[in-house]
Amino acid sequence: MTTTTTTNDGAITDERRSQSVFYRAIWRWHFYAGLFVVPLMIVLAVTGSIYLFKPQLDRLMYGDLMHVQHTSGSAQSYTSQLAAAQAAYPAASVGKIRPSDAHDRSTEISMSTSDGRNLTVFVNPYTNQVLGERDEDWNLQTIALKLHGELLIGTTGDRIIELAACWAILLTLSGLYLWWPRSKSGIWGTWLPRLRSKNKRIFWRDLHAVPGMYASLIVLFLLISGLPWTGYWGDKFANVWSGYPNQLWSNIPESTVLTGSLNTTTDKVVPWAVEQAPLPQSDPDHAEHRGDGASAPVPSSATEGPQAATPVTLDSVIEVAKARGVIASFTVTPPDGEKGVYTIAAVANDPADEATIHVDQYSGAILADIRWRDYAMVPKAVSMGISLHEGKYFGLANQLLALFGAMTVLLLSVSGVVLWWKRRPEGRLGAPNLPANFPHWKPVLLMVVLASLAFPLVGASLLFMLVLDLTVFRFAPSLKQRLA
Repeated sequence: MTTTTTTNDGAITDERRSQSVFYRAIWRWHFYAGLFVVPLMIVLAVTGSIYLFKPQLDRLMYGDLMHVQHTSGSAQSYTSQLAAAQAAYPAASVGKIRPSDAHDRSTEISMSTSDGRNLTVFVNPYTNQVLGERDEDWNLQTIALKLHGELLIGTTGDRIIELAACWAILLTLSGLYLWWPRSKSGIWGTWLPRLRSKNKRIFWRDLHAVPGMYASLIVLFLLISGLPWTGYWGDKFANVWSGYPNQLWSNIPESTVLTGSLNTTTDKVVPWAVEQAPLPQSDPDHAEHRGDGASAPVPSSATEGPQAATPVTLDSVIEVAKARGVIASFTVTPPDGEKGVYTIAAVANDPADEATIHVDQYSGAILADIRWRDYAMVPKAVSMGISLHEGKYFGLANQLLALFGAMTVLLLSVSGVVLWWKRRPEGRLGAPNLPANFPHWKPVLLMVVLASLAFPLVGASLLFMLVLDLTVFRFAPSLKQRLA
């Protein structure tokens, strides 16, 4: 009996030691990932919180441009409203038109000036008066969104944000592992933070671990739902998953340009789900058949050609949108070139209301009408995730829930830095030590491989660190020691 007990105790001791080594390996991974991710997570949390409340901020900052005094008369035609904006900015090109969606709302027209400015011009729909402009390159929401998506440095910033988001997912998962209770020590420090502790390390540890546990699902959701916007992972993901039935494009001339080309970093004209769909082409032969190049009739339903006497104008295209039940807040993008099309697009708070309609600029034929019903399962899930991520799906409650996630990220970032600073040795980074005898290298290697397959930029960064370790650190041991 004595021998058996000793053997069992030895096995238990070895198991605990093995678990401790694995714990320290995950802690070390968590530490290094946190050092890289924390500054970027602070940027994402702050800018994301600002952009969450874009509707309220827009009304507060630009209410005098967005709202008009409703008169008893009827609104002017949209063609005349566009002409008024073009007269005020004669050298500017027109991007898209957002028709007035309420009796007291102005019409918004996106314009690019000859000196490179991108503006939204506001027009009173009753008087055709140009109310003013908003610079779409330099306003609070635009700057917040550019920082959020690309750090104001374009593609390089996009890749950095993507890498940080992918590492943050792994950081959250490893944080849950580190938090996971390993003994029956009660609720304090596990389920409730010990905020009255005189030990400051315990105070900051609990302030880091406990809120992180409660908010982990929201944080993971925000990180994962943001990935489809990224330039590398998101592009590859969209290429694989955002397909459409072939019948949507049968007998319709297609261009090599994708519908997503209408979108920019700060201006999402069409829904994510249609970005990989090809833009149809108008048929210039319809104009030639008329001889004088006059506009052709616009149909009220899907057709192969004209059926009415109303010419294809901005007003008639807007009427098509209304007749087809597109929600009030939609945009119309004019044709680009002789084969371009009118694009009616609604990026709605509820993805089920999204719409993308392409209209032949000559015949008025409906070349494509893509709705929620046409989305495959993955694009539907992504569209729903985007709406929830931006706080749009269920109003103010959605905004507050996303804000809670962002503020938790901010709290975790700050408390993590404080924890590191309090335990950091003089002159060293203070990373948790990894024992020389490490029996769990196989599962760790498997996790690294899986993480690299799921997030290629993570794999690239790990490869970079390996090369760094085999070259620079190998010949500069003092530098390696300082970073340990």
